[in-house]
Amino acid sequence: MGVAERKLREKEQLKNLILSGAKKLFLEKGIEKTTIRNIADEIDYSIGTVYVYFKDKDEIFNGLHSQGFQQLRSLMLPLLKVNDPMERLKALGHIYVDFALDNPDMYELMFSMKAPMAYLEKARMDEWNEGQATFEILRKTVGDCLEKGHFQGHQLNPLTYLIWGTVHGICSFNSNGRIMCVQEEPSEELVRSSYEEFTSLMERF
Repeated sequence: MGVAERKLREKEQLKNLILSGAKKLFLEKGIEKTTIRNIADEIDYSIGTVYVYFKDKDEIFNGLHSQGFQQLRSLMLPLLKVNDPMERLKALGHIYVDFALDNPDMYELMFSMKAPMAYLEKARMDEWNEGQATFEILRKTVGDCLEKGHFQGHQLNPLTYLIWGTVHGICSFNSNGRIMCVQEEPSEELVRSSYEEFTSLMERF
């Protein structure tokens, strides 16, 4: 390994260390109450080192967001090879449910944690690359289902949003503890069996 390649790897490792430390603190303290100094202390580096890689806390949050969606998208991409769009759609949901159950902290950060207002304003102006790319896998699959005669009479965009929202709701009730209000079986089993019920409904259309 050459010097340049080694330095590049070391920079990537340090960047990931910053993200890992920030993730821990965001989940423990909340984003608003976490400072750059907190993050630097958590990873035992100087504040200046953190600023070399991220201009502010919002950019760190964005980096974590992108990291989560990259991970989810990498799991979904191989399913594009599945020719039957309904089978692909069901499989995408299984991937989503597994991701939510296996990575509760990242899922919380990606979907449930309230972002700083500055980040929300920036997100409205900038293209949300990773999140949009992940959503497009689902949208393409729903579109393929429509072309094959499934979901007759329904429109692509609202239908895609409905499917995503339903599966997300099943997962988020578990991640935020609300599932305890109705739980009659272990929570993960209830999430998975609820998703199976949903897929059986989709197959009727």
